[in-house]
Amino acid sequence: MHSGSCLCGEVTFEIDGELAPIQLCHCSQCRRASGTAFASNIPVERTNFRLLSGAGSLKAYESSPGKERVFCGTCGSPVLSRLTADPTKVRVRAGLLDSPVTARPAFHFHVASGADWMAITDNLPQYAAERPE
Repeated sequence: MHSGSCLCGEVTFEIDGELAPIQLCHCSQCRRASGTAFASNIPVERTNFRLLSGAGSLKAYESSPGKERVFCGTCGSPVLSRLTADPTKVRVRAGLLDSPVTARPAFHFHVASGADWMAITDNLPQYAAERPE
């Protein structure tokens, strides 16, 4: 069992089971939504994600057709994203998880549109656009 929360603590959640590897997205939308060089996401089966508190504080924004970014309406923390094309999964923001987190980054994607001020210096695989299936 893994737990996490937003910055203000209004939104809390649990994830059942082992965490999938962390995916690092460098697309311009993730950079703007997070205010950082990339977003750190963990794909989670929707049935393994349980919201414990803060449902009334959650706000959703459709950043592109079929993709919603869900965030805390009180503190603004990004919580997850979801695709209408795949309702079985959510992508939880790794930075919200309480330690310890055993999952590690697996790859970078959308690196072609990454921030020009942030060099990728690790040896993880890099994908110019979409993440691999």
